[in-house]
Amino acid sequence: MSTLDATRAELALLVLYLNKAEARDKICRAIQYGSKFLSDGQPGTAQNVDKSTSLARKVFRLFKFVNDLHGLISPTPLGTPLPLTLLGKSKNALLSTFLFLDQFVWLGRSGIYQNKERTELIGRISLFCWMGSSVCSTLVELGELGRLSASMKKIEKELKNSNKYDNEQYRAKLKASNERTLALIKAAMDIVVAAGLLQLAPQKVTPRVTGAFGFVTSLISCYQLLPSPAKSKTS
Repeated sequence: MSTLDATRAELALLVLYLNKAEARDKICRAIQYGSKFLSDGQPGTAQNVDKSTSLARKVFRLFKFVNDLHGLISPTPLGTPLPLTLLGKSKNALLSTFLFLDQFVWLGRSGIYQNKERTELIGRISLFCWMGSSVCSTLVELGELGRLSASMKKIEKELKNSNKYDNEQYRAKLKASNERTLALIKAAMDIVVAAGLLQLAPQKVTPRVTGAFGFVTSLISCYQLLPSPAKSKTS
């Protein structure tokens, strides 16, 4: 493959990535929280970028609550323990509620809805829902990692002296474990971000801390949305 063909393939992959509304939203999220980190809650250009990007992202998320509403009523995979099922459904319900209420926050902050006090109240309720969904996500990932660890140990015992990394099933479970570990880190950090936005511990979770954690979780989200190598070959 020539250098030009390789460049075309890379650009095509970039176009495919940027065509995802979710990817553009997460890039904007990185800009938003990066600006929050730089501003540290002080007036100026960085804070203006933070506020304007936050408002713009709400447009990206219009009617997005339907996604988690669909997940709420969809059947869970067979063999999933009841506690993990309930936690997963709770996460879907809370996240769907957050995204639904966030639409009213956008209406208020854009000036369409005039009641400022009610807008702020709805905004806080929605953020508590997001925090709750992040807590549920953290617990789900911990539970799933435990299940994966148990199944990987079982495969190791069956293979005995064989190289476990040559086993396709073991490699698949290892990949899933790595993905869930990353999702666990993101969910746990998002709890801190939500606490910062709600100002539950303003002395410890400052705007700079909130911005730093939010920026990192945004980068994780951007990474998670990258096309897999298998998909990039067929694109």
